[in-house]
Amino acid sequence: MNQTPAPQSANDPAVPVVPGGPSSRPEQGSFFGHPRGLSTLFFTELWERFSYYGMRALLILFMTAAVDKGGLGFDTNKAGAIYGLYTSGVYLAAMPGGWLADRLIGQRRAVLYGGIIIALGHFSMALPGTFFFFLGLLLIVMGTGLLKPNISSMVGGLYPEGGARRDAGFSIFYMGINLGAFAAPIVVGTLGEKVDWHLGFGVAGLGMVLGVIQYMVGGKHLGDVGQKLQSEPPAPGQAERGGGSRTVGFAVVGVLVGLLVVLQVLGVVDLTTAVGLANAGGLIIVTLALAFFAFQFTAGGLDATEKRRLAVIGVLFICSAIFWAGFEQAGSSLNLFARELTDRTVFGWQMPASYLQTVNALLIISFAPVFAWLWVWLNKRGLEPSSPAKFSMGLVLLGLGFGVMVAASLAAAGGKQVSPLWLVLTYLLHTLGELSLSPVGLSTVTKLSPPRALGQMMGVWFMSMSLGNLIAGRVAGQFEAMPLPQLFGAVAAVAIAAGLVLSLFVRPIRRMMGGVH
Repeated sequence: MNQTPAPQSANDPAVPVVPGGPSSRPEQGSFFGHPRGLSTLFFTELWERFSYYGMRALLILFMTAAVDKGGLGFDTNKAGAIYGLYTSGVYLAAMPGGWLADRLIGQRRAVLYGGIIIALGHFSMALPGTFFFFLGLLLIVMGTGLLKPNISSMVGGLYPEGGARRDAGFSIFYMGINLGAFAAPIVVGTLGEKVDWHLGFGVAGLGMVLGVIQYMVGGKHLGDVGQKLQSEPPAPGQAERGGGSRTVGFAVVGVLVGLLVVLQVLGVVDLTTAVGLANAGGLIIVTLALAFFAFQFTAGGLDATEKRRLAVIGVLFICSAIFWAGFEQAGSSLNLFARELTDRTVFGWQMPASYLQTVNALLIISFAPVFAWLWVWLNKRGLEPSSPAKFSMGLVLLGLGFGVMVAASLAAAGGKQVSPLWLVLTYLLHTLGELSLSPVGLSTVTKLSPPRALGQMMGVWFMSMSLGNLIAGRVAGQFEAMPLPQLFGAVAAVAIAAGLVLSLFVRPIRRMMGGVH
């Protein structure tokens, strides 16, 4: 979770601190004018994203490939459910991962342990057999939950002064994410699709090992950033509120467990199948989110302005889940479309389907600076759209992208293969939608959240992404069961309708935001 880091302690014996006393600071001015520690975190994140996006590019292709071609032979319904559970789990794991770092092991060790566990997960997937496949997915979810939220917090810790320099540091860090995401499908995809699936997974693990090694070597440049916090006495009243929150939390978990048992007995869900687990996972996420919002409204001690702002976050939560439910089709249904119905022959050579997974990262690298400049330029002229308006734009652009896929599906009727430019255009529209919505959502939540509940609210925001990923997997599972024009058309209709409805309420929502733009 992107929480503002507190001052770090240098008394954690598990992680060495560079010379310079008990409060040593990161080395300054050696990486594009930024602390040298940024280079350590930049390349750690680059290799982590290389491993994640490389494996993700192969995941649903491997699960749906025939057994005699080295795959698992799953149907798309089962494969889509597993894909959704995995990508959803990555976001959900960020919450306990952040808690473990804050309360027990510190961010520095959390990132290290997370990287090691991720590498073990990829190497497990490099072994044949469904046991090692599922074990690998579980390990990657656990490791990513430790690494992702804490490495972002460490980047913030490099800039205790805050300000524009910190924003620039995060921009550089974000480039590492997309460089890794761009290179991974080319390297891992080529080996996985052209040579051996398990070799591809193994190379993804090797990338994470390289990230761990350079993280350990470059740790000396981080100063005491990310060390374990010393225990501090709770503020007056904090212990009581924390105890109440824990009681409510345990009660909600108990109710959820009981509800799942009842639904299993009644046959409403089947927790012994991937599809049943995915359905139950969606129920759990929705219930937890509703419980959190209800608790904050009734017992969170919020004033009228904070309650209105919380209601706005609830609206944006729904819109975020809808957006990611469509956007995350990239690794599932759109990846299957690339394999089954796209002409990938280039000068007599058939390009791996996973190569098209590089398009989004390349477009992000190209357009992110343009959007950053555009918002500033519009703001100076009093024309910058509000956060809800940007969300509306993002949803409509996502829907238009799936409108392109409806046309592509009609062109591919009867099993014909179509130009990859259909997918490129779809990814272009989706990328423009992502740049309109994703960074805006994170920023808006930090502005609207009550300061005393910011960490919890960021966790809930990750839940919207988790829910969207879970829905994406379930939708992709209909790839073979539904006519593609109908499938992609339904996603397009929902996204565009949500965007248009939101646009109608931009003004009242802005009033509820209480001065936050």
